[in-house]
Amino acid sequence: MTISMYQASVPVFIRMLNNLIGILEKAAAHAEARKIDPAVLINTRLYPDMFPLARQIRIATDAAMSGAARLAGMEPPKFEDNETTFADLIERIRKAIAYVSGFKPEQIDGSEKAKIELKVRDGTLTLDGLTFLLNRVLPNFYFHITTTYGILRHNGIEIGKKDYLGKF
Repeated sequence: MTISMYQASVPVFIRMLNNLIGILEKAAAHAEARKIDPAVLINTRLYPDMFPLARQIRIATDAAMSGAARLAGMEPPKFEDNETTFADLIERIRKAIAYVSGFKPEQIDGSEKAKIELKVRDGTLTLDGLTFLLNRVLPNFYFHITTTYGILRHNGIEIGKKDYLGKF
């Protein structure tokens, strides 16, 4: 059995970003029901040297968009990174889903050996497409979604593994 680069990326991004919307909707409802200022949750970190929830979501959406774009040989879009409410963050996720949904299999399939160059702190990192997707994009994407989940769960939001994984 063979899995394509498109199947391993775009549908995964879309599914998990939709699950993230569901998690944020539960967080917003929780904050409203308990009269918690949503900014408290949006600015919460798991540990002082980690990014707050809003930044975790920004990085997850950027990972999905840049992953798909670079595999298709394109430059990813840049968002303003100015979201301050749950509604703003959900809208950002919806924009990322819309962007990623625009890719067709023929744009991404066959990118396993494509040369992907990333600007990193130390210079430029060059990876083939398969390594880029499996060892850079997907782990980074899942890390930031999981950290978002962890921040919210730690703060009493009633979410569980089913919310993270979504419905099958």
